[in-house]
Amino acid sequence: MSIFDKVKVKAQELLGRAEQVYGESHGDAAATAAGEANRIEAEAEEAELQRKDGHRDDDGLAGAR
Repeated sequence: MSIFDKVKVKAQELLGRAEQVYGESHGDAAATAAGEANRIEAEAEEAELQRKDGHRDDDGLAGAR
């Protein structure tokens, strides 16, 4: 995942969160839904980019004692 992809995805996620908060604070259901959709899309895109790069979110020691 290139740095530009990371920045693009993070910006989309932050803008989605901002739109969601705006919608919630102003009672605008459409803005809330659109912001949530943008945020979820960005999170899914980030996960896909990480999957393509072979990165794992955990340390690989799950269940190890």
